[in-house]
Amino acid sequence: MAEEGQVISCHTVESWNEQLQKGIAAKKLIVVDFTASWCPPCKLMSPILSELAKKLPAVIFLKVDVDELKSVAEEWAVEAMPTFVLTKEGKVLQRIVGAKKDELQLAVEKHATVENATTANA
Repeated sequence: MAEEGQVISCHTVESWNEQLQKGIAAKKLIVVDFTASWCPPCKLMSPILSELAKKLPAVIFLKVDVDELKSVAEEWAVEAMPTFVLTKEGKVLQRIVGAKKDELQLAVEKHATVENATTANA
């Protein structure tokens, strides 16, 4: 398992399921980056995702190459890259399709803040 503050690349369905289940069990916000090696906008978003991961270590960031894990991409109805899915406890909170840096940052920070407020009140 990668350290907190890093983007975790899932290269097998098993590692994907394992990381997803860990996040669900920990009741953490999970941000999934559905990407492709041949996709220029995906490459543009990669360092932005890494910065968010460093800034928000309580959030789990997962990266899935749609060509490597086609079944996962199909299961999550990914039709364009990049697609970012924000999920918590098995529920999709938000989907962002495209290299929308500002929208992604705002969404992650919003849901991470809601999570921190909920945890603080627990």
